[in-house]
Amino acid sequence: MIVALAGAADLVLVLVFVLIGRGSHDEGFTILGSLNTAWPFVVGLAIGWLVTRAWRFPRGVTYPGVVIWASTAVIGVALRAISGQGIAVSFMIVTAIVLAVFLLGWRLIAAAVSRRRAHR
Repeated sequence: MIVALAGAADLVLVLVFVLIGRGSHDEGFTILGSLNTAWPFVVGLAIGWLVTRAWRFPRGVTYPGVVIWASTAVIGVALRAISGQGIAVSFMIVTAIVLAVFLLGWRLIAAAVSRRRAHR
């Protein structure tokens, strides 16, 4: 159950990142447009999960969290470039920051809640 929730959280947060980005650039919220923007990051996310075997400890911040974040951002940007989508330096910086907050943030919150419950 935890693995499914963690995977869903990561996927939903990547999609939220995509929708926020599309909205901030007035690209609209069409399904095909959103999928076209999302697929590079979803592939990066999936690779991060596979490489780290995240299903073993999906809530880990340092590992697998940092690797999942890095693969989502780096592979996502690389696939955007290969597919002819824009990758301005400012976009790469915002991508790295927002995905770090999203993909590491929920893991940090989960770790804090677990520690607090353990001390009760």
